[in-house]
Amino acid sequence: MPRIRVEVDGATYEDDVEPRLLLVHYLRERLGKVGTPVGCDTSNCGACTVLMDGLSVKSCSVFAVQADGRDVTTVEGLGIDGTTHPMQQAFHEEHALQCGYCTPGMIMASLDLLRENPDPSEDEVREGLEGNLCRCTGYQNIVKAVRRAASEMREPGRQEVTP
Repeated sequence: MPRIRVEVDGATYEDDVEPRLLLVHYLRERLGKVGTPVGCDTSNCGACTVLMDGLSVKSCSVFAVQADGRDVTTVEGLGIDGTTHPMQQAFHEEHALQCGYCTPGMIMASLDLLRENPDPSEDEVREGLEGNLCRCTGYQNIVKAVRRAASEMREPGRQEVTP
């Protein structure tokens, strides 16, 4: 069995893993990072999106062995010293969720979007998040939340786009 070493949310883990173990299952079952939901298992919905080396990936389409030597950030790793990350806060304040199932993946994909474009238009947010599906909201408040967080994160002294 391959041995991997991966940093997840600032902590380093070393584990023996089956070569076919998906990253989403490694995060949830081995590390207890249940904030990353298993959505469709086909990479269509994006609910399981995490950041790997700062880039968004759908963790149901990545093997845990592919994360060897990488830095993974889950929605649980956002914020500093127990504070809420500006993106999480914006999703809350803009009511950008209903059932909440897609929210972790939306937040993580949004952070990657802002890494590339720190001041996206409404259309650019919609295009940037098109790989993440929400069945409840109609996306309007998600777009508002991303744009609000983008504005707040550009302020001096605010958290960086990637944790």
